[in-house]
Amino acid sequence: MQVALINGSPKRHRSASGCILKYLQPLLEQEGHVTAAFSLGRPELAPQDAKGIGDCDALIFALPLYVDGLPSHLVSCLLQLEESLARSGGKMGVYAIVNCGFYEGHQARWALNILENWCHRAGLRWGYGIGLGAGGVLLSIENVPLGAGPTRNLAQALRQLASSVGQGFGGENVFTTMNMPKLIYKLAAEVGWCRSAKANGLKIRDLSLRRGS
Repeated sequence: MQVALINGSPKRHRSASGCILKYLQPLLEQEGHVTAAFSLGRPELAPQDAKGIGDCDALIFALPLYVDGLPSHLVSCLLQLEESLARSGGKMGVYAIVNCGFYEGHQARWALNILENWCHRAGLRWGYGIGLGAGGVLLSIENVPLGAGPTRNLAQALRQLASSVGQGFGGENVFTTMNMPKLIYKLAAEVGWCRSAKANGLKIRDLSLRRGS
């Protein structure tokens, strides 16, 4: 089976979605699948990407949560894909992994519902999705082997997904989070914001300012 690994992040380099697909790819290949990577980071879908995605037997999207929904550029790409993918006759299975900046993975439930509705609209078969909380930590641990330390829950979810794709299984959405205490995750995020503010010429107190329109 040929599986499309679709990175829906607008970031060109070093995205959390890319880290997830990097973990997932060898698991799929261990199951005997051939993977093809696609990056949908712009609103315009390249013709070669549309054709390549349409030639696959299953699609797996990895994307960040944006305001409880999908990134707008990805919505544009999905609309462009509808016509070409409708020719699959409902045989193409679709799965998704939505990573959240929130600690709780269930924050991704609405985004997964949107993707499921898109599948029905395009005549595709929805498998299920994974909502991953604390996705903001992925870039800082990208060299940690899958299944070690904070990636234990992610490993379980991705292994289940790799197995389900080959057998065509669907099911209920899975919601999980990275293995780290919520307080530690929150503190790490605050340190990151402070460093980013300083790098952009701001002071820490500027983060709390409310500016009028």
